[in-house]
Amino acid sequence: MALRNLYKEIKGMKVKEVPAHLKPMLSIDYAKNAIRKGLDNYHAKYIETSSVDPLIHVCFGGMIFSYLVALPEERRHLEHKQHGGH
Repeated sequence: MALRNLYKEIKGMKVKEVPAHLKPMLSIDYAKNAIRKGLDNYHAKYIETSSVDPLIHVCFGGMIFSYLVALPEERRHLEHKQHGGH
């Protein structure tokens, strides 16, 4: 969604105008404000409404994180097994 909005903004610009338009978006302050705005929106949408969705987000996020952490070791085991290891 954000990339679509960015594309719509720069679609009508000339190539020389694009860097000047994108440069302020690549600053630390812009990133901090974007994250703060996202967290505020999340808080307003889920936390203040006493929704159960944040619990589901934590559960699925933890599951995905643990899978990604264990993935390299599982791939090593699979490669070892395919090469005829015991």
